[in-house]
Amino acid sequence: MSSPDDAQRSPVDSQPAPGQDWQRLSARMIWVDLVQSLLSLLPAVVAIWVVGVDPNGGQIWPLIGLAAVGVWGAVADALRWIFTSYRVTATHVEAKSGIFRRVHRSIQRDRLRSVDIEAKLRHRLSGLRVVNIGAGQQSAEGDSAFALDSLSVDDARALQSGLMHATDAPVSHDDESAAGDDPSAAETQAVGPGQSVPSRVFARFEPRWVVHNLFSVWTYIVVLGIGGGTYWFLSSLGVDVSGFVAGLLDWESLGWVGIAAVAWVSLTAVGALFMAVVYFTEYWGFELARVRGREGTMLRTRHGLLTSREVNRQEHRIRGLQISEPLLWRWMGTSDTSVITTGLNMWSMAQPSAILPRGPVEVARDVAADVLGTAENPFETPLSQHPVAALRRRLWWATAIAAGTAAVLAWLAATGILPVSVVWAAVAMWPLLLAGAAIAYRALGHTIAGPHLITRSGLASRSTTVLQRSAVSTIVVRESIFQRRLGLKSVSAMTAAGYCEYTTPDIDARTSLQFARDVAPGILDPFLVPAPSRVDGSRPHAGVSTHAR
Repeated sequence: MSSPDDAQRSPVDSQPAPGQDWQRLSARMIWVDLVQSLLSLLPAVVAIWVVGVDPNGGQIWPLIGLAAVGVWGAVADALRWIFTSYRVTATHVEAKSGIFRRVHRSIQRDRLRSVDIEAKLRHRLSGLRVVNIGAGQQSAEGDSAFALDSLSVDDARALQSGLMHATDAPVSHDDESAAGDDPSAAETQAVGPGQSVPSRVFARFEPRWVVHNLFSVWTYIVVLGIGGGTYWFLSSLGVDVSGFVAGLLDWESLGWVGIAAVAWVSLTAVGALFMAVVYFTEYWGFELARVRGREGTMLRTRHGLLTSREVNRQEHRIRGLQISEPLLWRWMGTSDTSVITTGLNMWSMAQPSAILPRGPVEVARDVAADVLGTAENPFETPLSQHPVAALRRRLWWATAIAAGTAAVLAWLAATGILPVSVVWAAVAMWPLLLAGAAIAYRALGHTIAGPHLITRSGLASRSTTVLQRSAVSTIVVRESIFQRRLGLKSVSAMTAAGYCEYTTPDIDARTSLQFARDVAPGILDPFLVPAPSRVDGSRPHAGVSTHAR
């Protein structure tokens, strides 16, 4: 459901004009569901009639469950087609859905924040698309107020064009000259209804970026999931997977160390291969471009081989950018790039804020500067270092965590729950925590460059944030008990975009208020009073000339 401000009951005065009747989704989805039902029944049919699995045995029940899930999904889609309708009026976009609980959603057209088109493999093969219509809400129900699944390609493009794009808007001479001077800029012809002509292309698909996408925690999680599913499926067909694996090597001669090494190498290799396939299928045909919209220019990303996705972000709502560098792959220069903008759910699994695939940080900085349109790259601006007290604070926390872990393990060992040798794990963990504290301290930095606040922090992912100072609505200055003893404070800039709060931790307390005032001039002034004059009548240094009431 959308928020009360963005989605509401359709008012009486917004009755549709003639011809604006309620419309249904494409009837083609019924045939797609029929094919889905047949495919879900196929594994059970093959197991019984080809492999010869006993239908009365326990091995066939997982396949029957899979078939039931597939058939039920097809039936649910058919019911959804029957009970779902939508219409677009001069002022609203409306949708009705639900069988036992009817839901009528309505969004004012001037509140629309995104109209994105997505297509999974079954949609692309059948010429269908999913249109996600968003109003900028941040609810847990997803990043769109409602989704129209499924529309024909022409209907989806026409709906997106009518709601978001100004297809008849000509490209300006400035954009034409920029496209001619910059090799990364390009003009292309519209390929279909509703597809806007890019006035500038910032980045396109790069196969060499695959090396930055091979390794992550998902490399092992996904391969374990796929391996478990394959083992279960083959076992259902009567294949002795355990016996096959046992016959590959002489496991007894390898020992536990050798078995662990072989397992790790195998998982890494298979996982990296899978992640490479994921990268090429997800980002094939990627393009980041600036296009025309009804409310100015938009930043559009397109990508996908099997599942295509198009996301449009209105540039006048963009408040900054953020580049994150994961710790384990920082030596490769790997980074993730996202925009700080209103109207997008930052917690969505679809990552609508990401404007580039994971790739080299040098490219990310150049593209980010082009998107911001600044003469000098703010991501290359030298940052102010934080005081040594910030390092001491992190070292103390690392030591406290190691000591607490050692105390818990020692208590478990004393009660006989764990062997005494596990206490050494806490001892070995201490230098790793100290190293992490030093890395986290080196990541700290902040400065103000023209209209932007630049702040950097983070251990697992070092994030550099460039935020428009004009977008800051609230300033929060925090000081914990431990920070007070070390002479430190944290300054948070609040905004309605992105994650809403961007914190610069552990600044020198003597300059924190002046920094907070510079981030958003005028916000803190009503809460500050001049510092008392000295005996000789002079004022202290400007950095400490004011204090909070």
